[in-house]
Amino acid sequence: MNVIEFDHVTIRLGGRGVLVDASFAIAQGEFIGVLGPNGAGKTTLMRAIVGLVRPSGGAIHVFDRAPRRGDPVIGYVPQLRTVMPDLRVRGFDFIASSVRGERWGIPVLSNLDRKAIEGKLADAGARELAERPLSDMSGGERQRLLLAQALLGEPRLLLLDEPLISLDYRYQEEIIDLVRRFARERNITVLFSAHELNQLIGALDRVLYLGNGQAALGTVGEVVTGPVLSRLYGARIDVVRADGHIFVLSRGRDVERCDHLHDHAHDHHHHHV
Repeated sequence: MNVIEFDHVTIRLGGRGVLVDASFAIAQGEFIGVLGPNGAGKTTLMRAIVGLVRPSGGAIHVFDRAPRRGDPVIGYVPQLRTVMPDLRVRGFDFIASSVRGERWGIPVLSNLDRKAIEGKLADAGARELAERPLSDMSGGERQRLLLAQALLGEPRLLLLDEPLISLDYRYQEEIIDLVRRFARERNITVLFSAHELNQLIGALDRVLYLGNGQAALGTVGEVVTGPVLSRLYGARIDVVRADGHIFVLSRGRDVERCDHLHDHAHDHHHHHV
């Protein structure tokens, strides 16, 4: 069964075609790495799947229906830097605030709710964060908290938008491992966007590469090739494989890594689509 279907979808933002006439389908239980240059539309794609962005052409189906906001079967973790919760709040209360939907304030919780929150903190490897204020947490710990929050509704689809940004390598490995294990146990479909393919290579089933208004979905061997990526980057791309790693090069420069470094240098005013 397909969980996500894009049927000749066009999405325009500010007059620019982020996706143009894109068609692809993602099956239940797949772990999909979402990649592409900055501005390729990774965030926009996820926002369209959760009903926050409407296509200007074509149709999107999620679980055989049009996307709708606040769908409980979808767990969505936006980029950490776009989520600015009150940093004085304890980890437990931060998650509790989402139990009764998107509303402010700490709701009155039943014992069942409390057990559900404690269970999800444990699933996300974040049990010890319950009593600590967010201001006292590292980026990796806050990321786990957001993951625990997204898992609360027992989602069947999990969308993670660049969850590895600003995390050190050890935390990156932990987050990937956590998501993969959780998804496999429960047959959850995952879309996990990242800057670099190598971070995800051991976890993903297929890769969805975006660029130049186009989308290419397939195995790493099918999609991560010079001809396909040259089309998506709009420049000549060479793909080099060495020591189990894949390097995406333009004129000898590693474009994934350079994009990534450039992005961090401009973090405070960099806009993502």
